[in-house]
Amino acid sequence: MRIAVVGLWHLGSVTAACLAQLGHEVTGLDDKADVIARLNLGQAPLFEPGLDALIAQGLEARNLHFTTDAHAALQQAELVWITYDTPVDDDDHADIDSVIAAVGQKLPLLNDGTVVLVSSQLPAGSVGRLQDFARRALAGKTIHFAVSPENLRLGKAIDVFLNPDRIIIGTHDDQARIHIDRMLAPLKARVEWMSLESAEVTKHAINAFLALSVAFANELASLCELVGADAKEVERGLTSEARIGPKAYLSPGGPFAGGTLARDLVYLEGMGQAYHLALPLISAVRPSNDAHKLWVRRILLQHSPSLADIPVAIWGLTYKPGTDTLRRSLAVELCDWLIGQGAEIHIHDPAVTQWPQHWQDRVTVHADPLAAARAARYLVIGTEWKEFGEHLDALGRMAQSGLILIDPNRHLQAVAEAFGQAYIAVGVPSSISNRGRA
Repeated sequence: MRIAVVGLWHLGSVTAACLAQLGHEVTGLDDKADVIARLNLGQAPLFEPGLDALIAQGLEARNLHFTTDAHAALQQAELVWITYDTPVDDDDHADIDSVIAAVGQKLPLLNDGTVVLVSSQLPAGSVGRLQDFARRALAGKTIHFAVSPENLRLGKAIDVFLNPDRIIIGTHDDQARIHIDRMLAPLKARVEWMSLESAEVTKHAINAFLALSVAFANELASLCELVGADAKEVERGLTSEARIGPKAYLSPGGPFAGGTLARDLVYLEGMGQAYHLALPLISAVRPSNDAHKLWVRRILLQHSPSLADIPVAIWGLTYKPGTDTLRRSLAVELCDWLIGQGAEIHIHDPAVTQWPQHWQDRVTVHADPLAAARAARYLVIGTEWKEFGEHLDALGRMAQSGLILIDPNRHLQAVAEAFGQAYIAVGVPSSISNRGRA
């Protein structure tokens, strides 16, 4: 099947490479010449495990192509998959209009009967706007619209695409359904068909529910620290309840970060405001999560009311493991705060090669994580890279030197006994984690 994938950042580059792997004839389109040049060399625009190799396979097999030429990419396409990453600002508001405008510019280039499948992160009603535009502006052409909510996760995107639990597709159009069935046939995945509007709201609902679960678990964890309960044991009690289930998103740890979950909360809040509908539960999730972002800072200040000249190490600075993305990383925000506190900062991350320029002369970067830890009084696990587990024995020995390990997500729980009261994690009783240190 001839497919054009439009917008080639994380979502688009993964989608294009995976579709080529499934045997389709794929052309990736983006207006950024530097992105296209890198892709044509087999280099993804950002780090995703296995993606460079998958792109290279498609290029070698000659069924994956990349171009800035919209006319060449779209004229022969039977299906156009819209995968623009929607920009999100630091207040979690998305630049929706820029994506709608970019798609609107491409629609006149499509042939009659083309299917447009939208996976960009847009609020409910956006595909309806595109349909209305196509009806008004494309006289004599019929464009078939559908939506598939984006479901890729940084660090696991290829596996999620090629081995999905299920695929959600929303459309009112039988022709769109026929083409999409044909495209997805190699995956042999269960497809949940629904209306356009239901598919759009489903995406918001999934992310909002995950965000609510994280905030709920972390509020409980803060209570556990104070009353002597262990939040991991409480989690086990919750997930063993048949009405909740073992896969529920209820693990105590860090707050949700990045713009992905928060963006959909903002979408839902905006929809409620537009229809004059109060959404007190949904509107409370972001403030709860923002409060939990201060947990590591609170712990550090409990132990050292002044952090001036105090050496602090941070292992892992990326937004999440399996990526080299620093934007919206909580560990980066922590580092900026520590700079403001006058702390002596030592950092290590296995993937990052370029650091914020304003950190120059303020932060010491270590290629060896143990060197960073040896220089510090506090070691904070900022990102849960699996490589850190290789250093458990050395960390256990460092416990005797007075190092305090702050491990929000209990990534290095195996060394908790060696550290004793100097091992601090979200939801660990304060009698264990926060007492006995001045």
